[in-house]
Amino acid sequence: MRWGAITALGAVAGYIAVLLANARHFYTDDTESQYTGLWIGLGRALRDGTFPVLVPERWMSGNNMMDDAGLFNPPQLLIDLIAPSFDNMAVYATLVKLIFGVIAALGVYRICLAYGGRPAWSAVAGVAFPLSGFFLFFDEASWMTALTGTAWLVHAWASSVRYTRGHGGPIPVFVFLYLTISTQYIFPAVEAAMMLFAVAVGELVYRRKWQPVVRLTVAGACAGLAGLLTFLPSMLSAKVTWRGTAEIMNDQFLTVPWSESLNASLPSSLPAFTSWWGYVQPMPVTYIAWFLIPALAFIDWRRARESWRELSAVAVFSVLMLMWSAGPGSIGPLRWPVRVLPMLAIGLLVLVCVLLGRYGTVRELKQRAVAAAVLIGLLWVRSFSADPHDVIWHVVAVVAVVALGGGVVWLDRTKGVAAACALAIVAMFPIAYFQVSAAQPTPMTWNLPTNRSQAAAVFPDFPGNTIQLAERGLLQPQDNSLDGAYGSLVFGNYAKSLDLSYVNGYTPTGHFYFGELLCMRWDSSVCPDAFRRMFAPEPTTGRPLVDLMKLDRVVLQRALFPDARDQPAPQGWKWVDYPGHERYISVLERESGLISTVNGRVADAENATATSISETGTTSRVRVSSTEGGRVVFARLGWPGYRVTLNGAQIPIEVVAKSFVAVDIPAGTQNAELVLTWRPPGWKIGIATMVAGLSGIGVLQWLYVRSRRRDAAAVADHPTGEPERELAEVLS
Repeated sequence: MRWGAITALGAVAGYIAVLLANARHFYTDDTESQYTGLWIGLGRALRDGTFPVLVPERWMSGNNMMDDAGLFNPPQLLIDLIAPSFDNMAVYATLVKLIFGVIAALGVYRICLAYGGRPAWSAVAGVAFPLSGFFLFFDEASWMTALTGTAWLVHAWASSVRYTRGHGGPIPVFVFLYLTISTQYIFPAVEAAMMLFAVAVGELVYRRKWQPVVRLTVAGACAGLAGLLTFLPSMLSAKVTWRGTAEIMNDQFLTVPWSESLNASLPSSLPAFTSWWGYVQPMPVTYIAWFLIPALAFIDWRRARESWRELSAVAVFSVLMLMWSAGPGSIGPLRWPVRVLPMLAIGLLVLVCVLLGRYGTVRELKQRAVAAAVLIGLLWVRSFSADPHDVIWHVVAVVAVVALGGGVVWLDRTKGVAAACALAIVAMFPIAYFQVSAAQPTPMTWNLPTNRSQAAAVFPDFPGNTIQLAERGLLQPQDNSLDGAYGSLVFGNYAKSLDLSYVNGYTPTGHFYFGELLCMRWDSSVCPDAFRRMFAPEPTTGRPLVDLMKLDRVVLQRALFPDARDQPAPQGWKWVDYPGHERYISVLERESGLISTVNGRVADAENATATSISETGTTSRVRVSSTEGGRVVFARLGWPGYRVTLNGAQIPIEVVAKSFVAVDIPAGTQNAELVLTWRPPGWKIGIATMVAGLSGIGVLQWLYVRSRRRDAAAVADHPTGEPERELAEVLS
């Protein structure tokens, strides 16, 4: 418990060091552009008593079963519920990430203990992981679901080892695996499956008993069944999304050569592989911990060989992650192998720190010091080869690592292991500070406003439904502020933070055909032809997209459409002045006022009458009539999962322009009730598998409790003269 507390405090201290270097480090890139806005939108819906599986007006990001919403993850729902109460989203994001950083650190600590690691060195591994390169600069800074998924995964790993070795029950395995899966991010789910495989192989090698592995497999399968509802809708909708292909490719983008992913201990290292910023990276994303590689020289490898079976699972997992990090570049929805570097960091930290705790030695110090020097020299050569321009910093880093390593060895010999581990931990904080400082200004930030109330006070009050036609790439650095473009333009999920209804949103799995209609991308940027497309007649209905979407307003970025205001407004529209915002936007609004609130979501009725009766996010009830047969088009994006009934009888659904839900009304229909409903595809199967998973884990828990009671009874009836060793085995 003492070293567990030190692990938690060390994670907090590491966060403070990072914040001193960059106060916005944990509020950057996808966190500011996607997640915080998503939390606020979901939180408001939950507070209103709505479970927001679908929000039709947010065309680009309204299907929350497709994106990283985590609607079936209880901790994530709590984050959503609290989010609207915070005005400063940078503060809220930092607090949330701090909690998950501590959870992740304690999870790595638990894995080390599960494999027989000593508490002091296990704490070193736990504190080191949140400060490892890729996890710190990407998962913690930007990709929130990668952070949360990893935080739960490491606890699932520790609980899996404890379960197979008889030190814990199946429920913790199930809970942590379910939380990993239900973050709604595919990488942690796949990594969890590979972790279970590695643990199963390791336990078979170590104990040579198949029963514990079978129990673990069943527990993992139960968690997978319970979590299937998280991914089944997106799997069944993939054919209409940007991620619809299942092909395997290797384009070398964000794939990491093995030599780079193993260059883990020189703080100045800037690896060389292809990314958004060229070949040499501006951040030390392959760094893991300053002591990791040099410490190999201080392990008694002859004694350590006796533990190879016990630690084989960690080695298997590390090798799997090392191979994955080098490619292929994409396997269906799994793209960018660099994302698995945190998994490699976990495996190597656990392996090295467990070995240090059990077999660390400073005997034969001279030979070991020479070996450590050789390892550090190889690190320097690899870092210099990747980034020769920063040779001085690499030399300084070598000196620092040598000095710190000497200090740890001296403390171990004179003060003991606890003091040596304390220095190893404390040294991480200034390293993290300097690494983050050296990466400033970070190339990842959008510089979106942090205070929602300040942003809402400056931003135009746009009632109804709005679409923005803009290109984020046209913003200049001086525009990225509330006094600049962010007082008039929205990108990503910024509109959700402002509580405005915009078509625009951030989506990693957008609707392919809708995106093609408007040439709209993942951050809602568009091409210069988008304005023409908005008002061009759709061939099937003859109505422009702006009518089929029932939009009240079109906001044009002046930099993308500099001459638009010089042209006459389209028929039925007018140019509207918003003083103080003319520098960045031109605004078109309907002459007739808001139409988004008129007649529900009925967008067009051809040879038919359609009157809205009631509307929710997932259901439209309409009174329809048609003498000769007609068609009703809805302002709803044609995601799989819609069904329609006419007076209770199911009829087919059509899709106009591969994007808009439409229903053909039979001839002779008079005052019939048409009910259009959407449910996540496969939701019935998902609920059934969730019930099966919960039932299965219940049976496993019952068997576990029964076996514990049987063992306790055996202990009570055990003859007093038997050896204590046998009694200990029964208790175990």
